[in-house]
Amino acid sequence: MADTLTPVLSRGWADERSWTREAYEARDGYSALRTALDMAPDEIVTLVKDAGLRGRGGAGFPTGMKWSFIPQENPNPKYLVVNADESEPGTCKDIPLMMANPHELIEGVVIASLAIRAEQAFVYVRGEVLHVVRRLRAACREAYEAGYLGADVMGSGRRVDLVIHAGAGAYICGEETALLDSLEGRRGQPRLRPPFPAVEGLYASPTVINNVESIASVPAIVRGGVEWFGSMGTEKSKGFTLYSLSGHVKRPGQYEAPLGTTLRELLDLGGGLRDGAELKFWTPGGSSTPILTAEHLDVPLDYEGVGAAGSMLGTKALQVFDQTTSVVRCVLRWTEFYKHESCGKCTPCREGTWWLVQVLQRLDAGQGRAGDVELLLDLCDNILGRSFCALGDGATSPITSAVRHFRDEFEAGMHTSSAELFPPAASTLFAAEVSA
Repeated sequence: MADTLTPVLSRGWADERSWTREAYEARDGYSALRTALDMAPDEIVTLVKDAGLRGRGGAGFPTGMKWSFIPQENPNPKYLVVNADESEPGTCKDIPLMMANPHELIEGVVIASLAIRAEQAFVYVRGEVLHVVRRLRAACREAYEAGYLGADVMGSGRRVDLVIHAGAGAYICGEETALLDSLEGRRGQPRLRPPFPAVEGLYASPTVINNVESIASVPAIVRGGVEWFGSMGTEKSKGFTLYSLSGHVKRPGQYEAPLGTTLRELLDLGGGLRDGAELKFWTPGGSSTPILTAEHLDVPLDYEGVGAAGSMLGTKALQVFDQTTSVVRCVLRWTEFYKHESCGKCTPCREGTWWLVQVLQRLDAGQGRAGDVELLLDLCDNILGRSFCALGDGATSPITSAVRHFRDEFEAGMHTSSAELFPPAASTLFAAEVSA
């Protein structure tokens, strides 16, 4: 087992001008691409399969297996699309990675393109983060100038072109098929499946869609090998990953560690909770994952461990909340986000999230009606598994888990507002301390 902190993706983030090609090359940058150019495409796919790299975007699907689904007999062009539309509340790992180390992502893009025999790749970036778009485009120009991208990658005769595409600011475009529609110039809405993107994706051609961290992890696997990658993590969740620690902690930030690390260990690295705070609840993978409590401090943060605890690892966005936080108010804010970001294509999500907000607002204001908690759960039951994509499911997860762990707070909303139960003084004091 590797040490608690395992800087691989983040190893050069503190270097001077770490985002430049020169700085990346000084850290063995693009050496993995040279190795990959001497390998057959199927060898690269097998290497990633054997390493056990799982998608770092939420679902944890094996990356190499996803690549192998591309039908090479299809005469249409093959495409690689990198999903950089990071926009879920609490999720903040891809943007720092792209800002500090964009060439790791670009090298991964080229290797992955070689593996699936794609000559065209896209990175779809959230439109609001213009500074990230500029950073990636500058790195892309540097890669073209050095011959890492273009018609003749490093003199190999193989072509890989890359487009950095800025989205228009819609959370739904984090759903892979909505992303493809947006990339094609249409309104971002989920597609009916099948056909799946591997068969008919971008421009009705075979397409692989991977998260930023998944693709950026590929060069390290090519450099280090299967055994090295497997020395980190757990048996079924191998390797290193970025954990985003935020909320009521002394040192929030990105902590790169092997999969299977616990929140207790990460809190120790982050200096612990703020003074006088006690852990009340936390999210293991962003706001769309079921919340956990202090009794889950020692749950291994891998796909199996978090799943067994009743939640999902998701994007590994660990939002930590102490005893001054109203669960009802917190869940309301998240649900307002999902209501606003619903694309409106399907009735359960479009109407269901609206009704969830109405009920939660009543409970937050202390104006709940008899049966409101049961109504909340009934609404969630009618959304879960019935919406067109996972946005509806994600909107219900924090609500049902919050009611399971803190039902008394929801029932208190029949007669007492969240502001009365949790006065804002403590939060205001904390804000003052942070600003100071």
